[in-house]
Amino acid sequence: QVGDMTPEFLTPEGYYGFFHYAEKKGYSGAGVYCRTQPDNVQIGFNCPEFDAEGRYVQCDFGNLSVISVYCPSGSSSEERQQAKFRFMDLFLPHLIELKALGREFVICGDWNIAHKEIDLKNYKGNKKNSGFLPEERAWLTRIFDEVELVDVFRKIDARPEQYTWWSNRGQAWAKNVGWRIDYQIATPAFAATAQAVSIYKDERFSDHAPLTID
Repeated sequence: QVGDMTPEFLTPEGYYGFFHYAEKKGYSGAGVYCRTQPDNVQIGFNCPEFDAEGRYVQCDFGNLSVISVYCPSGSSSEERQQAKFRFMDLFLPHLIELKALGREFVICGDWNIAHKEIDLKNYKGNKKNSGFLPEERAWLTRIFDEVELVDVFRKIDARPEQYTWWSNRGQAWAKNVGWRIDYQIATPAFAATAQAVSIYKDERFSDHAPLTID
């Protein structure tokens, strides 16, 4: 919530911060930090159900949009899985619209879907679980093949066992039993400028690790 934010969170030295707060306390939220003041900031993607959950911040800089997204997880219940499917049904047309504007953009965040078998350790045991369902994976494939957006990490790093999320249960982190569910997904021309990718694992901040692309 906005009331929880301190000046250090809102504008750390040298940065501007823009945030989408969930209406429900302690729930989701998204943000973007940038060194340059954007020309325009859009909070939410004009979808009441999911805009109430704080899932989308778009900052425009000239012809480039930098977007932070937090896609729903469906793992807690069947009800949340159905909400995730509704989000997918609404977000794909939004991406198609964005692409049609002719702008360059990159969408960074937790997409809560591992795309291919290489993207999670235990793919055989998760084919019926949220995050690796066939329809979720097919949806991501449509984003890459039909909308013609690029999974920037995979463009540069094709190695297996590159994960960004580990369950807090058991020894998942220690044994690297992870999932790659955090992405930077970009228009082809912007994706082509990527030089290097890294997943920061020297320290553990949460169940996710920071994904950096230069």
